[in-house]
Amino acid sequence: MKKIGIVMGSDSDLPIVKKATDMLKSLEIPFEVHVYSAHRTPVEARDFALNARARGFGAIIAAAGMAAHLAGAIAANTTLPVIGIPCKGSNLDGIDALLSTVQMPTGIPVATVAVNGGANAALLAAQILAVEDASLAQRLDSKRAKDAQAVLAKDAAILEQL
Repeated sequence: MKKIGIVMGSDSDLPIVKKATDMLKSLEIPFEVHVYSAHRTPVEARDFALNARARGFGAIIAAAGMAAHLAGAIAANTTLPVIGIPCKGSNLDGIDALLSTVQMPTGIPVATVAVNGGANAALLAAQILAVEDASLAQRLDSKRAKDAQAVLAKDAAILEQL
Protein backbone atom coordinates (compact mmCIF):
# COMPACT_ATOMS: atom_id res chain seq x y z
CA MET A 1 0.00 0.00 0.00
CA LYS A 2 1.18 3.52 -0.74
CA LYS A 3 1.73 5.73 2.27
CA ILE A 4 0.65 9.30 2.92
CA GLY A 5 3.20 12.02 3.49
CA ILE A 6 2.21 14.74 5.93
CA VAL A 7 4.16 17.97 6.16
CA MET A 8 3.39 20.78 8.58
CA GLY A 9 4.93 24.21 8.45
CA SER A 10 5.34 24.42 12.22
CA ASP A 11 4.95 22.14 15.20
CA SER A 12 2.11 24.46 16.27
CA ASP A 13 0.09 22.74 13.50
CA LEU A 14 0.36 19.37 15.28
CA PRO A 15 -3.15 19.41 16.84
CA ILE A 16 -4.64 19.72 13.34
CA VAL A 17 -2.26 17.15 11.87
CA LYS A 18 -3.13 14.78 14.74
CA LYS A 19 -6.71 14.67 13.43
CA ALA A 20 -5.30 13.48 10.11
CA THR A 21 -2.96 10.90 11.65
CA ASP A 22 -5.74 9.55 13.88
CA MET A 23 -7.97 9.09 10.82
CA LEU A 24 -5.18 7.42 8.83
CA LYS A 25 -4.46 5.06 11.73
CA SER A 26 -8.15 4.12 11.96
CA LEU A 27 -8.11 3.29 8.24
CA GLU A 28 -4.83 1.35 8.56
CA ILE A 29 -2.97 3.63 6.14
CA PRO A 30 0.77 4.07 6.69
CA PHE A 31 2.03 7.65 6.93
CA GLU A 32 5.06 9.74 7.71
CA VAL A 33 5.03 13.21 9.32
CA HIS A 34 7.61 16.01 9.01
CA VAL A 35 7.97 19.68 9.92
CA TYR A 36 9.24 21.60 6.88
CA SER A 37 8.66 25.27 6.25
CA ALA A 38 8.20 26.68 2.76
CA HIS A 39 10.14 29.72 3.95
CA ARG A 40 12.59 28.57 6.63
CA THR A 41 13.52 25.12 5.23
CA PRO A 42 12.73 25.39 1.51
CA VAL A 43 15.49 22.97 0.48
CA GLU A 44 14.20 20.21 2.76
CA ALA A 45 10.58 20.79 1.71
CA ARG A 46 11.61 20.65 -1.96
CA ASP A 47 13.68 17.49 -1.47
CA PHE A 48 10.80 15.79 0.32
CA ALA A 49 8.43 16.58 -2.55
CA LEU A 50 10.90 15.66 -5.29
CA ASN A 51 11.58 12.24 -3.73
CA ALA A 52 8.10 11.42 -2.41
CA ARG A 53 7.00 9.18 -5.28
CA ALA A 54 10.26 7.18 -5.17
CA ARG A 55 9.82 6.80 -1.40
CA GLY A 56 6.42 5.13 -1.81
CA PHE A 57 4.02 7.98 -1.11
CA GLY A 58 0.68 8.10 -2.93
CA ALA A 59 -0.43 11.57 -1.79
CA ILE A 60 0.84 14.38 0.40
CA ILE A 61 -1.02 16.45 2.99
CA ALA A 62 0.46 19.87 3.76
CA ALA A 63 -0.74 21.87 6.78
CA ALA A 64 0.21 25.51 7.26
CA GLY A 65 -1.22 28.75 8.53
CA MET A 66 -0.82 32.45 7.81
CA ALA A 67 0.86 32.79 4.39
CA ALA A 68 0.33 29.02 3.93
CA HIS A 69 2.71 28.57 1.02
CA LEU A 70 3.70 25.05 2.03
CA ALA A 71 1.10 23.12 0.02
CA GLY A 72 1.92 25.12 -3.10
CA ALA A 73 5.65 24.72 -2.61
CA ILE A 74 5.20 20.97 -2.23
CA ALA A 75 2.87 20.76 -5.26
CA ALA A 76 5.36 22.70 -7.38
CA ASN A 77 7.87 19.88 -6.88
CA THR A 78 5.75 16.73 -7.35
CA THR A 79 2.96 15.41 -9.53
CA LEU A 80 1.52 13.44 -6.62
CA PRO A 81 -1.83 14.73 -5.33
CA VAL A 82 -1.30 17.42 -2.69
CA ILE A 83 -4.00 18.26 -0.17
CA GLY A 84 -3.67 21.54 1.69
CA ILE A 85 -4.98 22.09 5.20
CA PRO A 86 -5.22 25.82 5.87
CA CYS A 87 -4.59 26.29 9.58
CA LYS A 88 -6.25 28.93 11.71
CA GLY A 89 -3.82 31.63 12.77
CA SER A 90 -4.02 34.33 15.39
CA ASN A 91 -4.85 37.25 13.10
CA LEU A 92 -7.47 36.41 10.47
CA ASP A 93 -9.14 33.22 11.75
CA GLY A 94 -7.54 31.12 9.01
CA ILE A 95 -9.02 33.07 6.10
CA ASP A 96 -5.51 34.16 5.10
CA ALA A 97 -4.33 30.54 5.03
CA LEU A 98 -7.45 29.40 3.19
CA LEU A 99 -6.99 31.98 0.45
CA SER A 100 -3.26 31.25 0.17
CA THR A 101 -3.92 27.52 -0.17
CA VAL A 102 -6.83 27.66 -2.59
CA GLN A 103 -5.40 30.31 -4.97
CA MET A 104 -2.93 28.14 -6.88
CA PRO A 105 -1.98 28.99 -10.46
CA THR A 106 -3.10 26.82 -13.36
CA GLY A 107 -0.85 23.79 -13.68
CA ILE A 108 -0.02 23.41 -9.97
CA PRO A 109 -3.22 22.13 -8.33
CA VAL A 110 -3.69 21.77 -4.59
CA ALA A 111 -6.86 20.20 -3.24
CA THR A 112 -7.96 22.26 -0.26
CA VAL A 113 -10.06 21.21 2.71
CA ALA A 114 -11.68 23.39 5.35
CA VAL A 115 -9.69 25.49 7.80
CA ASN A 116 -8.28 23.05 10.38
CA GLY A 117 -9.77 20.17 8.36
CA GLY A 118 -7.25 17.49 9.28
CA ALA A 119 -9.69 14.58 9.32
CA ASN A 120 -11.12 15.46 5.91
CA ALA A 121 -7.62 15.81 4.46
CA ALA A 122 -6.89 12.26 5.59
CA LEU A 123 -10.19 11.01 4.20
CA LEU A 124 -9.53 12.66 0.83
CA ALA A 125 -6.03 11.14 0.74
CA ALA A 126 -7.57 7.75 1.57
CA GLN A 127 -10.11 8.10 -1.24
CA ILE A 128 -7.27 8.87 -3.66
CA LEU A 129 -5.42 5.71 -2.62
CA ALA A 130 -8.66 3.69 -2.68
CA VAL A 131 -8.96 4.18 -6.45
CA GLU A 132 -6.41 1.37 -6.76
CA ASP A 133 -6.97 -0.42 -3.42
CA ALA A 134 -10.22 -2.37 -3.06
CA SER A 135 -9.53 -3.26 0.58
CA LEU A 136 -9.15 0.41 1.50
CA ALA A 137 -12.29 1.26 -0.48
CA GLN A 138 -14.14 -1.31 1.64
CA ARG A 139 -12.84 0.27 4.86
CA LEU A 140 -14.01 3.68 3.65
CA ASP A 141 -17.45 2.27 2.79
CA SER A 142 -17.65 0.73 6.28
CA LYS A 143 -16.69 4.02 7.91
CA ARG A 144 -19.37 5.87 5.96
CA ALA A 145 -21.99 3.32 6.96
CA LYS A 146 -20.93 3.54 10.62
CA ASP A 147 -21.05 7.35 10.49
CA ALA A 148 -24.54 7.22 8.96
CA GLN A 149 -25.75 4.88 11.71
CA ALA A 150 -24.40 7.28 14.36
CA VAL A 151 -26.42 10.14 12.86
CA LEU A 152 -29.56 8.00 12.69
CA ALA A 153 -29.11 7.00 16.34
CA LYS A 154 -28.92 10.71 17.26
CA ASP A 155 -32.06 11.33 15.19
CA ALA A 156 -33.91 8.59 17.07
CA ALA A 157 -32.75 10.00 20.42
CA ILE A 158 -34.05 13.46 19.53
CA LEU A 159 -37.40 12.04 18.45
CA GLU A 160 -37.72 10.26 21.80
CA GLN A 161 -36.99 13.52 23.69
CA LEU A 162 -39.60 15.47 21.80
